[in-house]
Amino acid sequence: MLLEREAELATLAAALEDGAEARGSVVLVAGEAGIGKSALIARLPQLVPAGGRLLVGWCDSLGTPRVLGPLRDVSADTGPTLAAALRSGDRGAVLDAALADLGSGGRPTVFVVEDVHWADDATLDVLSHVIRRLAALPLVVILTFRDDDLGVDHPLRQLLGLAARVATVRRVRPAPLSLKAVRALSAARGVDADRLFGVTSGNPYFVTELVATGDVDSVPLTIADAVAARLARLDQSLLAAVAQLAVNPSAAEPWFIDAVVPGGLSAVAAAEENGLLTIVDGRVIFRHELTRRAVLQAMPAARRVEANRRTLDALLARSPLDLPRVVHHAKEAGDRDAILAYGPLAAREAIRAGAHREGVAHLRLVLDQRPDLEPAAEADLWESLAVESYTVDAPFADAVAAQRRAVELRRGGDPRTLGASLRWLSRLTWWAGDSAGAAAAGEEARVVLADAGDPDLLAMAMSNQAQLFALAGRDEDAITLAEQGLALADIAAGTRSHLLNNLGLAMLRTRRPGGYAALEESLDVALAADEPEHACRAYVNLAWHDLERLDFAAAEAHATAGVDLAEGAEFLTFARYLQLIKAMVRFGTGRWDDVVALAAFAADGSPPIRCAALVVIGRLGARRGESSAVDQLREAWTIAQATGECQRIGPAAAALAEAAVLAGDPSSALEAVWTAYRLAHERGTPPVRAELAYWLQQLTDEPLEPPPASDIADEPCSLLRLGRWREAAQVWRAAGCRYEAAVALTHSRRPEELLAALAELDELGAEPLARTVRGELRALGVAHVPRGPLASTRDNPAGLTQRQWEVARLVTQGMTNAEIAGHLIVSVRTVDSHVAAVLAKLGVSSRRELVSRSDELGFGA
Repeated sequence: MLLEREAELATLAAALEDGAEARGSVVLVAGEAGIGKSALIARLPQLVPAGGRLLVGWCDSLGTPRVLGPLRDVSADTGPTLAAALRSGDRGAVLDAALADLGSGGRPTVFVVEDVHWADDATLDVLSHVIRRLAALPLVVILTFRDDDLGVDHPLRQLLGLAARVATVRRVRPAPLSLKAVRALSAARGVDADRLFGVTSGNPYFVTELVATGDVDSVPLTIADAVAARLARLDQSLLAAVAQLAVNPSAAEPWFIDAVVPGGLSAVAAAEENGLLTIVDGRVIFRHELTRRAVLQAMPAARRVEANRRTLDALLARSPLDLPRVVHHAKEAGDRDAILAYGPLAAREAIRAGAHREGVAHLRLVLDQRPDLEPAAEADLWESLAVESYTVDAPFADAVAAQRRAVELRRGGDPRTLGASLRWLSRLTWWAGDSAGAAAAGEEARVVLADAGDPDLLAMAMSNQAQLFALAGRDEDAITLAEQGLALADIAAGTRSHLLNNLGLAMLRTRRPGGYAALEESLDVALAADEPEHACRAYVNLAWHDLERLDFAAAEAHATAGVDLAEGAEFLTFARYLQLIKAMVRFGTGRWDDVVALAAFAADGSPPIRCAALVVIGRLGARRGESSAVDQLREAWTIAQATGECQRIGPAAAALAEAAVLAGDPSSALEAVWTAYRLAHERGTPPVRAELAYWLQQLTDEPLEPPPASDIADEPCSLLRLGRWREAAQVWRAAGCRYEAAVALTHSRRPEELLAALAELDELGAEPLARTVRGELRALGVAHVPRGPLASTRDNPAGLTQRQWEVARLVTQGMTNAEIAGHLIVSVRTVDSHVAAVLAKLGVSSRRELVSRSDELGFGA
């Protein structure tokens, strides 16, 4: 019986009705294991509108997920286009076919992906592609997933965030059954319902499993033991068949059952009657994943290995090979030869489909076997692992180690492959935060390739060094090297894009005409050549320059387009970087409530990205008066110093200076700002030089040389430093920089300007500077100084700080303290303290009470 699910079914029905009228939407069915997500999906055939179709695909708990598994499950029912695209392995063709077959012809379609928390990257990529275009399609996408162990960095979170931004989203979260429902389910078996409710907490699966035993008092209180009680009733042949199927996390097709179970499908019919197995679309699955795992855990290790070996033999006898399943069972069977034979093929298939994380997993499994290969072949595997790890932003220390291994294996061989590997080593080492190591590997790559007879590889090595020169502030060297590379014949489009990118970057840094146009050409070339890495770099550098010239609309447009490209290509490294730029746009324009959520994603990235993210998060925290800000900025400063690059060191020092001034402790940042100021005069851009000079003026009375005349008109910090605060305020106000414009007004001694600054600061929630301005107004004799934003007091009667309010909101959204810590980039201990303070101020006794009273306390949506 399906009890207490009327509201959930009504939500599903409403979504299906909208889909029938070409108002596509997403339904997220989330909850813990056993809560009844699949039971709801089982009722969908009764809800699908007349003429509509229901397509159900599964994600399986394989060691490495099946590439595009849910699409393969439904391809027989969608039409020939998708099936052909899947056979081709071409990622672009799969994206186009999925959208065409799922949303074509005006026929209402319900596409269900079960257990999407186990999805591979390529499946998430297809879902992102479809969801972005969903609004006008007769299509409803329903995703079921467990959210009880969905970490803050789980790949699915990116898809869920995208859905919330671009589509109509309905959320279904089945609740545990009430005592009344448990009594209804247990009545026929004479089970003690009160005890059953206490044992299961109303989890429907646990309830039905224990009801099936008939005696809750005699059954141990674990689901594994409840399943074991069912297994004890099976005869030996049926038990063996069930155990054989349990090693297979995928749905079992009829051919597969015939191959591994004596007697085939008829031999497992009794297990279906017993409630252990069920048949969906002609395939056999366990009624619940927990059941399968309980059966698997009960098997002796030797029998599990034997069953996996039998499964592997069946899969290898079938054409075409289902490579992820083959590799999974080869691993479980301990078959090293099969792993070495099919692991690289599975990795290649995954990478081609855009499932980069799965490619990394397959490559690691193969290399863990310590294969005895020719040096060049083994180097190819290590290099593929390194490059794919870079793509998905895996720990860069691991990527660098893998690439170093590839380089060593190539020494003494073909200079072309050695030079190309050294160039990759340089690139990865830079992302790991080691600029000196990157420079050394880059120089060696150029030397090795100088006489190798491959102009394209040489040009890329030259471009790599030009990039390092530009990032280090050696702009003239960068321009010379990039121009030499562009002059070489027979270079590929991707190499040309890379060279143009670095040329444009160095020209912009030196304010030469044509730099921005070179970046735009770099982007156009990369997009036309389908080179997402180079296109993403162009988007980053265009947007970064837009930020420097205070053109926030252009920066946001470039960052948004770049994020779409990076997410579509599963290029997580650049997705983080471009999301950070969106956070910087919001920070610069005073839209502060969005900053932390965007920057937190970036802060989990490589050292250069984490450094910039911590600067933004910490600087915002300083402006809001948050105690954690200084620690975040000190970490950013440490990372920045390790890079040796002014583009990291300058902003980190400026942020430390601002935090020190706001805290009334200017001397604490003086050394860092002097260090950055001296470097900026040699290697920095005009905006960085101007800001550091301004902060030095705030921190010390020591005279500084005046800014260059060419910098004054374009740099509001230089205007401010020269006492031309009205002009600085006008520049910032025109750009939308609310906080900076208010800061400029605070340099006035006239009450009307100070009052205008105070109003802006209060609206932004910039309490430290607002407090200083209030003091200045009182010192000037202003009789009626505004007390502060009363609306905040009314909305926050308990007197929570801004950070406590934010933590409370996240608690009511169901986040754990660890998840909140990751989201806000603070320690778990800090979150523990905030939560304790929130509970005390609000007078609630527990997190549960806070959640239950969220609307009453003002934390509702």
